[in-house]
Amino acid sequence: MQFWPRKKSASIVSRIRTWPTSKDVKLLGYVAYKVGMTHVMLTDNRQTSVTKNETIAFPVTILECPPIKIASILLYKKTAKGLACIGTINHDKLDKEVSLRLPPVKKQHKPADTTGIIDVRVLAYTQPKLVTIGKKIPEILELGIGGTSAEEKLKYAQSILGKEIKATDVFSDGQVVDTVSITKGKGTQGPTKRFGLALRSHKSEKTKRGPGSLGPWHGPRLYRAPHLGQMGFQQRTETNKQILKIDSDVKKVNPEGGFLRYGFIKNDYIIMKGSIGGAHKRLITLVAPTRPVPKLPKEAPTITHISTVSRQ
Repeated sequence: MQFWPRKKSASIVSRIRTWPTSKDVKLLGYVAYKVGMTHVMLTDNRQTSVTKNETIAFPVTILECPPIKIASILLYKKTAKGLACIGTINHDKLDKEVSLRLPPVKKQHKPADTTGIIDVRVLAYTQPKLVTIGKKIPEILELGIGGTSAEEKLKYAQSILGKEIKATDVFSDGQVVDTVSITKGKGTQGPTKRFGLALRSHKSEKTKRGPGSLGPWHGPRLYRAPHLGQMGFQQRTETNKQILKIDSDVKKVNPEGGFLRYGFIKNDYIIMKGSIGGAHKRLITLVAPTRPVPKLPKEAPTITHISTVSRQ
């Protein structure tokens, strides 16, 4: 019921509808490209774990993080229908690839009166030309800014307008984040695979891989009945995923022959604990946690070994 209707996502870029609050004046999100998975050997620092202070193997996901750039500042005002963007402050010189996504800036749309502004966000774009995914057109997305007032948010946004932002400027080792991504598309699937229905008896009528009832004969047949349809390629959020390491030494993670369906890492990278939704080369949005768990350790565990075995 939570994800109805299960349609395909309209864009490969995740849309963040609500940004968390933070007292720190900095960006609340960052984007990276999914490289693949491997495993590491680390010292378990979880307080309630049965393997506490022992060296264990753990699956990790590696994300490549080329620097992002800030294209413009968005000024929001509260209206009867919610927040509405009433003006922008655009940067004059953008990369030439951005013109394939954004129209050229002809004039500034800065409001004369900024007293009613309650929120300030930035419009950022990626630099896929720096990675090995065979793409040059950047993705455009909106990022929130932390702070207690709109004035300090605006001052910080003006200081980073047109500049490059690295992953270390937003997140740090051991920090817990939420990951928002478009999952791997699986096309049209039947009710059994799509909803996990149990197979019916061999004496059942018409089909075994289907629901027992589609609803009443007379009256509305509601959408709650499990039917076949689109599975995957939908936006999903995974909460409280820990960042184990942010590093720039690519020799520590690049295997011989490169990663399958990706290639070699050339920029800064993030090692995330566990798995993350999405296919290889998929854009992953990292957001400050909306519902942090206080019991999680705040410090990153010590990594003693990163597997770089060739998978070619």
